[in-house]
Amino acid sequence: MADAKIYADLKADHDRHRDLIARIEDTSRKDDERRELFEELRKELQAHAAAEEEALYSVMLANPELRDEARHSVSEHKEVDDLLGELTDKDPSSLFWMSKFKSMRERYLHHIEEEEEEMFPAATKELSAEQEGQIAKVFERRKPKELERAETEKPGDERE
Repeated sequence: MADAKIYADLKADHDRHRDLIARIEDTSRKDDERRELFEELRKELQAHAAAEEEALYSVMLANPELRDEARHSVSEHKEVDDLLGELTDKDPSSLFWMSKFKSMRERYLHHIEEEEEEMFPAATKELSAEQEGQIAKVFERRKPKELERAETEKPGDERE
């Protein structure tokens, strides 16, 4: 069986993101914790997406059997990033912010459900254990660097 470490790493991130989303939803409008939790989520989502694109999606894009799924996921990352950008610029205590947050939540939860239920199983069938092992190494090396980058780079900022 193929090395599933990369999928376990990605799923662990998804679970952390689900938890942060739920914690944000449990905050009140006047709670400073909402801003802090959102900032943590924003950094996590930016770093996760960038590392995932470099590690997994780049390999999937090179495989004709996986290319369409990878393209679809990249476009969903862009949608979530755009929503994060809108949220970053607004007051988290506003009703507008929570409405926009719920839109982002729905898009992101849909995205990770598709990854876990459709993309990861398809990739497991197409990629070799060696490829999956290499993808895991790239992801694990890239994610901390992307977290550092997310400290100063906001959603929508141009990447070098």
